[in-house]
Amino acid sequence: MDPEADRALAEAEDLGVRFVRLWFTDVLGFLKSFAVPVEELEKGFREGIGFDGSAVEGFARVEEADMLARPDPATFRVLPWPADEPVARMLCDIHNPDGSPFEGDPRHVLRRVLRKAEEIGYRVTAAPEIEYFVSGSEDRLEPLDHGGYFDLTTAEVAGQLRSRTVTALERLGVGVQMIHHEDAPSQHEVDLVPGDALDVADAVMSVRLVIKEVARELGLHASFMPKPTAGIQGSGMHTHVAMFEGDRNVLFDPTAEAGLSKVARSFVAGLLVHARGVTAVTNQWVNSYKRLVPGYEAPVYVCWARRNRSALVRVPADRPDDERAARIEYRAPDPACNPYLALAVIVAAGLDGIRRELDPPAEVTADLNAMSEAERRASGIAALPDSLEEAVRAMEGSELVAETLGEHVFEWFIRNKREEWEAYRTYVTPWELERDFPLL
Repeated sequence: MDPEADRALAEAEDLGVRFVRLWFTDVLGFLKSFAVPVEELEKGFREGIGFDGSAVEGFARVEEADMLARPDPATFRVLPWPADEPVARMLCDIHNPDGSPFEGDPRHVLRRVLRKAEEIGYRVTAAPEIEYFVSGSEDRLEPLDHGGYFDLTTAEVAGQLRSRTVTALERLGVGVQMIHHEDAPSQHEVDLVPGDALDVADAVMSVRLVIKEVARELGLHASFMPKPTAGIQGSGMHTHVAMFEGDRNVLFDPTAEAGLSKVARSFVAGLLVHARGVTAVTNQWVNSYKRLVPGYEAPVYVCWARRNRSALVRVPADRPDDERAARIEYRAPDPACNPYLALAVIVAAGLDGIRRELDPPAEVTADLNAMSEAERRASGIAALPDSLEEAVRAMEGSELVAETLGEHVFEWFIRNKREEWEAYRTYVTPWELERDFPLL
């Protein structure tokens, strides 16, 4: 058996673990779980644990329901709760009954892209910045403070929230680089330590659960909704990507302008070429497009820059001479996306730029929001889709997204998002009633 599996079994025995929660995600990025007695774990490593896939969004039809969850032993961790007895969790890969990987498993989608990178010699790392709101109500945003960027708020609960979050994530093996107050009232951000892209996607799933659980323990509600109310900044998940050939960061070239290698420039170009097509994946909800509007620091226009934070793609210039710091930041994703699928399309877009040896347009240094539409058009600067409906249409026309996600996920995702848009399009909002019913 795999040495990692032996380690997990030994650790479970040493810690007195009786139950293990097996985690996996559906196509929309919601965490799913079922528990097995620890005695079933060895069988799970060897054969997988059977479950009904027809009950999971985007998985199988009733006539194709039987599936296997194969626990990844490297992800064995004891949960920070419950306090009375140790319960472990493991993330799973989903397989068909014949043992082949299930095409609808988001973890498999990302792994497939990362293998393509490995085939050309690259190991991909990622580091997301995950923003979220904490509210006194689970029905709407009731801010706990009026803080802004990096403010040291005096509310004791905010300090408890952050410290408990970091402690819980450390127990789950998730490295935290920074945690701080964000720009909007009661908005926070946790930045993860860079790691292999698949591990980081796993970590995002852990982060979302931990933050909600810690908030619940404090009598609060945490939300990763991109834009929970008007007039404030929304929550994003700026995602930093780097690529290595052995120990060498291939994005870095000390002889090139700004230390940006040819590979890095082509990766940037690929992101820009495919930006509109991947947006439905990185920003998958109707509400996502309430964040992607001018004036609130979220990216709206398809361009790149080093210091310009209104650009979609940024090459951070905090340590321009340090190879370890060379990375590319994609600023569109929000924290409610499926992290496996979002990272898959981001990496695939960049790799396509490298394969085609694309070169990006000139860096944009001007304030994009201050430019007129005519000026942006003259500069060749397109806009991201401004609605889920427009984003889905762009996604439908993207061969890269179709190939990256695979037929199963691609077709199901589009069908689901069309249904979401139709439900939203036909819903009469309180805003319309308040504004128009007395008047019209």
